[in-house]
Amino acid sequence: MIGAVDIGGTKIAVAAAGGDGTVLFRRECLTEPQLGFPNAMLRIQKMLRQAVDACGSMQGIGIACPGPLDPFTGVIGEVGTLPGWMGCNLKEPLEREFGVSVALENDADAAALAEYGCGSGRGAASFIYITISTGIGGGIILGGHLYRGVDGSHPEVGHQILDSSGPLCYCKAHGCWESLASGTAISEWMYEQAPHRGKLSAAQICAMSALGNPLAIQAVQRQAHYLGLGLANLVTLFAPEVIALGGGVMKSSALFLDDALAVVREYCTQVPAESVRIVLASLGADVGLQGATQAWRMLHG
Repeated sequence: MIGAVDIGGTKIAVAAAGGDGTVLFRRECLTEPQLGFPNAMLRIQKMLRQAVDACGSMQGIGIACPGPLDPFTGVIGEVGTLPGWMGCNLKEPLEREFGVSVALENDADAAALAEYGCGSGRGAASFIYITISTGIGGGIILGGHLYRGVDGSHPEVGHQILDSSGPLCYCKAHGCWESLASGTAISEWMYEQAPHRGKLSAAQICAMSALGNPLAIQAVQRQAHYLGLGLANLVTLFAPEVIALGGGVMKSSALFLDDALAVVREYCTQVPAESVRIVLASLGADVGLQGATQAWRMLHG
């Protein structure tokens, strides 16, 4: 049994996973990062002990966490959704407490490993996983191995620049993919057009579009355009066998995915884009937990 921890800006999920990756036991709590890292670590340890009580001893622990982070040392960088956690170590306290090895991975890379191992990317020689939610992130697997950049860094595909005259992102670039096609971007654009409506979520805007609201339809058309541009860049750069799309925004994919794929076909003229399969991710809400498990298994062969 492997212990799995999926840390997000809103909630922390902990699970026990069997040899085939099946989630056998699950608990979760609010992240509440303002309470501090030690408080969160105590809650994670408590849920892992509950997993051990329910399922037996753990062979190891895998963790999926937003980056930037160092997957080798376990140290967290400056993560916007986890204020005050910078410099804290996720691996050492758990290794001391449970006496097992701990593997840490960026959450998008962990999800990529999960989808590659037992989801939409299974069997692909080259695979890219993209999550489109509050932000945009992704993981790249080439030749069966997770791609890492210099110093083991995680490539930030969500911050590729699509329109330098676009909105300013916290990454300090104008018009990056995340600032134009994330759930937050959909919400912000709608608010700029109709501030009297207040802030609406991407899900609410997509629901309004499905009911025929003209402004919401524009928001969805804009989403299709910028989603397609970002995907076109990935297809042109990597020409992967499969790209899988996950995250909360993709729950409304029926409204915009076909138009986004049309953008890919229009602009990807220098590679065999017709041979690239762009599909929906298949693992759903447990992808982070399964990814954490896969991260540990990858580390230990």
